[in-house]
Amino acid sequence: MRLVLALPVVWLLLLLAAPLAIVVLIAFAVPADGVPPYSIGFTFDNLWLVASDPLYRDALVRSIRVAGVSTLICLAMGFPMALAISRAAVRWQNPLLLAVMLPFWTGFLMRINAWIGLLADDGLIVRMLGVSRLLYTDTAMYIGIVYTYLPFMVLPLYARLSRLDPALMEAAADLGASPWRVFCRVTLPLSLPGVAAGAALVFVPAIGEYVIPALLGGPQAQLIGKVLWEEFFANRDWPTASAVAVWLLLVLVAVPAAAVRLRRRFSRL
Repeated sequence: MRLVLALPVVWLLLLLAAPLAIVVLIAFAVPADGVPPYSIGFTFDNLWLVASDPLYRDALVRSIRVAGVSTLICLAMGFPMALAISRAAVRWQNPLLLAVMLPFWTGFLMRINAWIGLLADDGLIVRMLGVSRLLYTDTAMYIGIVYTYLPFMVLPLYARLSRLDPALMEAAADLGASPWRVFCRVTLPLSLPGVAAGAALVFVPAIGEYVIPALLGGPQAQLIGKVLWEEFFANRDWPTASAVAVWLLLVLVAVPAAAVRLRRRFSRL
């Protein structure tokens, strides 16, 4: 039994705790010219620089906003999709789920490059909507993020909604509740674990997204993932880049913790 438990513990220590410890160690190091471009030390200057400099602070705040809005859009689109799939005939559920997962059968960069063609000034979507410009705007960036992460919202919601007992909804309807009241008082509360799982699966990767803002958002989409890449590879300032990664990790821990606390508070009302 101990051996069975030891394997995942060792796995987590090697692939999660050890890299995280290295990043934290570099975040407190001192920048230096050489290979590697830092010297071991202990200073809070890097963390303070990221917290006080508008470049890093604004990029982090903008990333939180983009990830939050993208998560809400995915939830607004994914919940009806997951609900419809869970209530569809059994013979249709697997084909519908396959349609949701179908984009994963092609490469990520290939799909984003396809959106570049669709959103270009002479692209199909621009001509259909009659707008002047979509590519290299925030709208294009949101389209790319929502398109990429929508399945991560639909699948956990479907897994939760498909396990709900239909007798609960039928009982509420028999007691005179309208369909909207049944949804608000029965379906939605029981689906909150799926909502939380889907929100986490969308928010966490979206906040550090680099490729989609760089290819669809243009130069003004200065999110934290792009800043992190530039500090690591372009500026070779590993201590500052590690400090950015540490602040990003703190946000990724703080935001879900606050959401869980808020959900518990509302559940007590």
